[in-house]
Amino acid sequence: MTKPARAYVYLLRCGDGSLYCGWTVDVEKRLAAHATGRASRYTSRRLPVALAAAWEMETASAARRMEWRIKQLSRTQKLALVGGAALPALEPAQPARVL
Repeated sequence: MTKPARAYVYLLRCGDGSLYCGWTVDVEKRLAAHATGRASRYTSRRLPVALAAAWEMETASAARRMEWRIKQLSRTQKLALVGGAALPALEPAQPARVL
């Protein structure tokens, strides 16, 4: 049985100082596509871009979920991630249900 391919969530620092979050299975190839303006409309208008941080995830599904979670964070929280803060939990903690 083959193991699913690893995937990555990444943050780019754009030329205007903004941060862009995405996911990929090949960070180097995706960064090259962003750098040439072919990966996303957002980054193509904010060149140059540089990789600020990247995290390996178990699956593409986990990477997509983490990308969504990171996109919900404030700029300050994203900068904390770049500085080494722990990633947010994939699934927010569920409050206890009263029966």
